[in-house]
Amino acid sequence: MATLRTFLRRHLLWVGFLAVVIPLLVLLGVQYQSLKELERTSPLARRAMLTNYLQAVVKEIETIYRMDAERVLNIPPETCSEERIHRVSYHFKKKLSCGARELFVMLFAPNGESRTFFYDATDRGMKLRSDCPQARAVTLACTPWRLVRLQNAGVETTTLSFSDHDPQNPIILNPIVDEASRVIGVAGMIVDVAHFQDKVLPRVIQETLARSFSNNEGENLIVMAYDSSGRKVYTSQPSEGRGEVVWLSLPFVFEKWRLGIQSRDETPEQWARRYMMINLSLSVLMTIMLIGGIVLALRTASREMKLSQMKTDFVSNVSHELRTPLASIRVFGELLKMGRVTQPDKVAEYGQYIETESQRLTQLINNILDFSKIESGQKTYHFELTDLTELVSETLKTVEVQLKQRGFSIDFQRPHEPLPPALIDPQAIAQALMNLLDNAVKYSGSARQIHVRVGHIKAEATVSVTDHGLGIPREEQTKIFERFHRVSTGLVHDVKGSGLGLSIVKHIVEAHRGRVTVESELGKGSTFTIHLPLQPASRQP
Repeated sequence: MATLRTFLRRHLLWVGFLAVVIPLLVLLGVQYQSLKELERTSPLARRAMLTNYLQAVVKEIETIYRMDAERVLNIPPETCSEERIHRVSYHFKKKLSCGARELFVMLFAPNGESRTFFYDATDRGMKLRSDCPQARAVTLACTPWRLVRLQNAGVETTTLSFSDHDPQNPIILNPIVDEASRVIGVAGMIVDVAHFQDKVLPRVIQETLARSFSNNEGENLIVMAYDSSGRKVYTSQPSEGRGEVVWLSLPFVFEKWRLGIQSRDETPEQWARRYMMINLSLSVLMTIMLIGGIVLALRTASREMKLSQMKTDFVSNVSHELRTPLASIRVFGELLKMGRVTQPDKVAEYGQYIETESQRLTQLINNILDFSKIESGQKTYHFELTDLTELVSETLKTVEVQLKQRGFSIDFQRPHEPLPPALIDPQAIAQALMNLLDNAVKYSGSARQIHVRVGHIKAEATVSVTDHGLGIPREEQTKIFERFHRVSTGLVHDVKGSGLGLSIVKHIVEAHRGRVTVESELGKGSTFTIHLPLQPASRQP
C-alpha cells in the first residue's frame, strides 16, 4: 500500500491524465459504434422520409380535386329534370372549376333511358350532346349508375367516384339522389389533364418541397411524374439523379400516374456515409481538443509543481550559499577582533579572505536583485561604446585574487586585432562574465584551469569561457538557461548554486541583441560563448 501511494504521488499527473483520457476514448468508441449503426439505418430512414414527402404530395392533390368536385358537383335533386335543366347551368356558372375541362349532368328516365347535357361556358347554358368522344366517355363512366337506376334500387350513401377508362377524359362522378334514395342522375366533370400537368402538379410539388426540406436538401432532390402511358410529364430538375428511385402512385382520378423521387448528387447510402463522417470528425475533433486542453492543463500544473520544487531548492541553495561566506567572514572577523592573529601577513591573509567572501556575497545578492528586476520588468540598461577586450581584462583582474585562493588559473587570450567598440552596458556584461566564471569554477571538478577568449566572428564580438570539468549532458543543454534549472545528473547535482546565473546571463545578452551558446561534452568540460553585435564604424557617434 505504501509503495502504491508513493507511485501515485510521483506520477500523479500521469494518473490524472489517464483517468480523464481513458473515459474519453471509451466514450468516443461507443459514439463510433452508434454512428455506424446510424449509418446502417439512415438509408432506410432517408427512404421513409422521401416516401412521406410523396404521400404529402398525393394527399394534397387528392384534397384539391375532392374538395373541388364536392363543391361543383353538389347538384340539388329538384333541378334534375329536362324542364328545370337551366337551373343546373346557374349552379355551374357560380361554381365553375379551373380543373374541369367539361361539366355535365346525365339524367335517367324511369325506363332506363338517359340523356347527357353539357355545360356550355360560352352560352352559359346546358346543351344536349351524344355523338362526341366526351359523350361516349361519359356514357361509359355512368353505366354502373344507369344499371342501379334500372334496378330501381335505393342508395344509402353517395360518394364521389371516378372513371379512367378513357385516359384522355378522366371523369369524376357524383350521383344525384331523390328523396326516395333513388338515383335520378349523375353530375360529373371531365378533368382537364393539361391543367393538372402544367399547373396543379408543379405547384403542389414545389410547395411541398419547400415545406418538407431545407433549401439545400430540396435542391439535391429530383421529383418526377409519369402519366398512365409511362411518359415523363414533369421533372423538378433537368439533370439525371443517382441512386434508387422511391415510387408512389397518385390517388383518385390519377391512379395510373406515378410520382418518383431520388437524390441528384448522392445515394441514400452516400448521404448516410457523409453525415456519419461529419459527425465522427466533429466528435474526434472535440475529443482531441479536450485531450489537448487536458494536456495543456496538466503540463501547466506539472511546470508549476516543478517550478515550485525548483524555488524550494533555490531557497535551500541560496541559504547555503549565504551561510558559507557569512560563516567564514564571522570566523575570520572574530579571530581578528580577539587579537589571536598578530602577524601582519596573517592579518592581511584573513582580510583578503573576508574581502573575497564579501565579493562572493555581493555577486549572489546582485544576481537575486537582478532576477527580481527581470521578473518584474524593471531591469534597465545603460548602453555606451566600450572596448570589450579591456572590459573583460578589468573584470578578470577583480576576480584574479579570489580565483587564485581557490587554486584556479586563468588563461586570457586577446584578439589578434583590436575590435571596434561595442555598444553595451559595461556593468551588465561584466556581471554576465562573472556569472560564467563562477559557473566554470563550480563545475570544473578537479581541473583548475579556465580559458577566457575574446574574438569576433563576422559582425559579432565573442567572449568565451571554457572549463575542463564535469560537462553537461546533451539533453540538458537547452534547459540550463531556464530560471532555477540545475542539472540533476551525476556529480553535477552535488554542486550548490542558486540556479539563476545562466538565466541572468541569457537575459543580459539578449537585451544587447546578442545570444549565448554552449558546447559541452560529459567529462571534458564546457564552453559558454557570448555573442554581441559590433557597432560599425559608420554608425559610431
